[in-house]
Amino acid sequence: MKKQIVTLTAIAALSVGAATTASADSTYTVKSGDTLWGISQANNVSVSELKGWNDLSSDLIFPKQQLSIGEEKQEAATEKSSYTVKSGDTLYRIAVNHGISLDQLMSWNGITGHLIYPGDKLVVSGGTAISVPKAPATSQTSAPAPAQSTAPAQSSAPAKAPQSGKEMTVSATAYTAFCTGCSGVTATGIDLRANPNQKVIAVDPTVIPLGSTVWVEGYGTAIAGDTGGAIKGNKIDVFIPSRDAALQWGRKNVTIKILE
Repeated sequence: MKKQIVTLTAIAALSVGAATTASADSTYTVKSGDTLWGISQANNVSVSELKGWNDLSSDLIFPKQQLSIGEEKQEAATEKSSYTVKSGDTLYRIAVNHGISLDQLMSWNGITGHLIYPGDKLVVSGGTAISVPKAPATSQTSAPAPAQSTAPAQSSAPAKAPQSGKEMTVSATAYTAFCTGCSGVTATGIDLRANPNQKVIAVDPTVIPLGSTVWVEGYGTAIAGDTGGAIKGNKIDVFIPSRDAALQWGRKNVTIKILE
């Protein structure tokens, strides 16, 4: 995403690589460094055909994503308009596997959080946005509710470190999407302006896979949903909507745990 890095300027990074040959069943599993163009050249198809067969709205693909590379798969892919959640699934990974953004998946299914359960059926193709009803306003004759803190969710005390997960120490900086010229959309399609309380970190995908759930010391549990040209190796950027709060974060060494 085009974004302001408060302590370190980051530029969106592009991975360039060559695709290998397809499997016999006309599907291809994306590997690190692959591009749609490389896959199309290796299989004598066009990029537009690949995008059409797999319902891709952009050229963004991810390792382990399954792509159809044969015309005979197009009809079957079109018919797959729903998906049944399996144990271990995440909303982000389901969105990636079906060539849609996380925001689309959540909007089509009226989801406001990230909790899903095995057996849930989700719309994954050709959906329409579902309005989530807001809680009715309280009567003016009712007793006033206790005053609520105006601080954003980002500033709340993060949960304790989980017991399991791959642990490492990284250098952490902070960035905000609320700046002149910033799109507010991450490399994986998360609209941070529309979801300012979403906890997202920018990572080096060769160290922390995109889509991973990561616990960050002093920040909380976040989605590895963005990249940056300066984010290489054991470095991360944490998204903080408030510029002042991002400045206060500065640069620090923190412990993280990659949960999935």
